[in-house]
Parts: sequence; structure tokens; C-alpha cells
Amino acid sequence: MTETSPAGAPPTPGLPPPRAEAVSDFGIDTTARSTTEALRDYVARVRGGELGSLPALFGLIVLLVLFSVASDSFLTLGNIANLLAQGAGVTIIAMGLVFVLLLGEIDLSAGTASGVTAAVLALHLVSGGNLLGGMGIGVFLAFCVLLLAAAALAVQLKIWAAVIPPVIALLIVLIGFGPNPWLEMLLAICVGTSIGLLTGFAVSRIGIPSFVVTLALFLAWQGVILQLIGSGGTLALQNDTLFAVANGNLPVLASWVLFLVAAGGYAAVVLGRHFGRLRTGLVTQPTPLVLTKVAVVVVLAAIGTFLLTLNRSQSSLIVISGVPYVVPIILALLAVGTYVLDRTAYGRHIYAVGGNIEAARRAGINVPRIRASVFVVSASLAAIGAIVYSSKVGSVDPNAGNGTVLLYAVGAAVIGGTSLFGGKGRMSNAVIGGTVIALVQNGLGLLRQPASVVLVVTGVVLLLAAAVDALSRRRAAAR
Repeated sequence: MTETSPAGAPPTPGLPPPRAEAVSDFGIDTTARSTTEALRDYVARVRGGELGSLPALFGLIVLLVLFSVASDSFLTLGNIANLLAQGAGVTIIAMGLVFVLLLGEIDLSAGTASGVTAAVLALHLVSGGNLLGGMGIGVFLAFCVLLLAAAALAVQLKIWAAVIPPVIALLIVLIGFGPNPWLEMLLAICVGTSIGLLTGFAVSRIGIPSFVVTLALFLAWQGVILQLIGSGGTLALQNDTLFAVANGNLPVLASWVLFLVAAGGYAAVVLGRHFGRLRTGLVTQPTPLVLTKVAVVVVLAAIGTFLLTLNRSQSSLIVISGVPYVVPIILALLAVGTYVLDRTAYGRHIYAVGGNIEAARRAGINVPRIRASVFVVSASLAAIGAIVYSSKVGSVDPNAGNGTVLLYAVGAAVIGGTSLFGGKGRMSNAVIGGTVIALVQNGLGLLRQPASVVLVVTGVVLLLAAAVDALSRRRAAAR
């Protein structure tokens, strides 16, 4: 057998010299690139089908320009703040759906599941914490059994973090705490986690396709909402804290503190990672490009914060200023979700299962656990989204989470760049896509277009996003 020397080592007498290919194969790990080379590489990847969020960002700019020209009130301070709150609920639900779509699965029940959590929240509030009296003994017992079953399923699936929320929800409803906005929000999130466990078990352990399971639950949860609220009924959220979630604003000083924390944290993470790779000799983006990206984000955040801290009230007697509360909520979820997907073993396992489920199984990944867990994440974030959109409306009715909520949420994730085929997507995709959806609704609303036009335009935008995803994958596969 012929021996070879390691690449880069001095030639050994009597042996062939090291091959140049061995050096070039691993040179990418330690070879720095110039700005021109990095830009050329990016253009090549875009041509090869790796578009990411580029189409959504382009569409975002086009919509901003069109609506700014068509409506004088589009870029007013009041409308900008309203735009942020208007799309927050759908955006948060879309964040949860990103986890599901990364596996190539679908959660059609996310909308009505969020409606169930909103109904439980509102019922606990208006009944003075007495869910037994609000639900009736039969429904109350069934509700408690489902919570117990969810906790047991979490143990069976070995999703240990999900064992606690159903237990907390059960304690809240059995002890009968009085109405408290923070307790109601906690109850809603715990109920959402419990719903996700039921869905995840049916998909991962029983083996029912996610489309069938979630379609069935879409109908079932709609029936539960009708049972809890009653046909034609409405539960008002007459509580200042709940109302402020989507309608309140941070004080001006707190708004600037939020800017410093968010922008400073982003700059510290990006620059710290960049210079850390430089110190260890790993390849990274050219420093000028990284500094430019950080500077653009910080400047845009500073401009947005400045504008939102101005008085946007139409009356001289009232002052309305500050960053809306929904902004730090979305930023916190975005930061946590991005960290989980990018920097943890759990996130890497999600991408691995979504990319090739058989290879992931052979690598030792607990595929059923991963498949179940993404539905838990989706339903939990759907509950947070329910809190936000219920706060925006100020009430919960039998249509909560129904209709276009799910369609807009799925559309937001896909429009932002998350693939329907699995294995490709980021949390930021949901935020970008949610902004596009909110812009379409808000801009067409200002132009006094009927709901039919809004639905047609949104559907066309979603269809274009799906087409771009399919074509980019075909182009990438052909290379």
C-alpha cells in the first residue's frame, strides 16, 4: 500500500509529494476573503437559487414605495405605530410555524389552537377565576383530563421542559385563583403548550400525517371555542394590563433603553462572533461588510426609535409616544428563537431532520421527539400570538383564530423565505413576512379597498413566494 504525507508537510524521501488538492479542500476554513470575493460569492449563491429573504425584502421596499405614493397617511407616525401592532399577532404565530415548516410538516390547527387559548384566558377573566362555573362541570372535567394527558405525553415523549406547563395550568384552574392579567396570560401559554403536546404525539408516535391531524384539530378546536364562548357571544377583556399588551407604549426613556439593549446586543453578538473567528483563523465575512451591516441595523433602529418617541397624537390634549409594547415582545422571541435554532444542539437537530430524516435517524437523533417538540413550540407561540391579537381587538369571540389568521401566519413564514419543503428557514423570515402581510393589509385599508381585494393581493403574494421557493430549489438541485 502506498503511503502519502500529510498536506503541507515536507516531502518524504521515496514518497510522492503531498497533493495540492488536499490543501485546497481544507483551505476554505482558514483562508480570508476580500470584500470583492465575498460579494462575488454571494451573487453566485443567489444565481444558484439560495435567495433567502431577498425576494421578501425586495417586495417590502416595493410596497413601501407604492403605498407611500398612493396614500398621504401611510408614513404618518400614528400609522407606523399601528402597523407594528396590527401585524404582531400573526407574526408571532408565524414564528412558531417556522419550527414546524423546517421539518417539512404543517400545522393547520395553529390558528384555532390560538383561539382556544384566547377563549380560556377571557373565560378565566370574566368568570372571576372560577372556570368550573364558567365551563360547566362536564367541560371542566374534560379540560382537566386533557391537561393531565398532556403532562403524561410530555413524559412519554421525553420533552421534559413541556411537563411543567400542563401542571401549572391544572393548578391554576383547580385552585381557582382570582382574575389576574399575568396569571391569565400564563394560563393561556400553558394551555397552548398542552395543545402542542397532543398534536405532536399524534404526529410523531401514532404516525398520522401532520396535514390530517392538524386539519382535524382545526375543526375540533373551533368547536371548543364555540363551546367556551357560545355562538354569537363575546368575552370582553376589560383589563388595562391585557389591553396595553398590543395598544400600550413604552415610556420615552424606556424606548431608548430598549434601543441600546437591542442594537447594542446585536452589535456585540455579530462583532464578537466575527472577530472571534478572525482570532482563531477561521474564514468569515470581510470586516468592512460586517461593520456596514451592523451600522445599517443600528442606524435604522435609532431612526425608528426617534420617530416613535415623537408625539403622534391628533389631539393637543393627549400625548401618545414611545415604542409599542409589541416591539420588545417580538424582539425577545426573535432573539431566543434565533439562538435556539442557530446555537443549540436542538436547533441543529431540527435542521438535520428537516434536511434528511433518514440520515438524522442514523446519526442517533431522536426523530419522534424532535417532530413532536416543534408542534409544542408552534402551539406555545400561537398562544402568545393570541394574547397579542386579543389585546388589539379588546375581546374574544367565536371567530378567534379562525378565518385568515392561520393563512396569514403560514403566508408570513413562507413569504419571508422559509421553505415549505423543510430544512431551510430562520426566525427572521417570519418577521419579514409578517411585515409584508401587515403592509398589504394596512396599505390597502388606507386606500379603502374591500376585503376581497386584500385577500386576492395577499394570495398572489403568497403564491409568488411559494413559486420562488420551488424554482430556487429546482435551480439549486440542478447545479
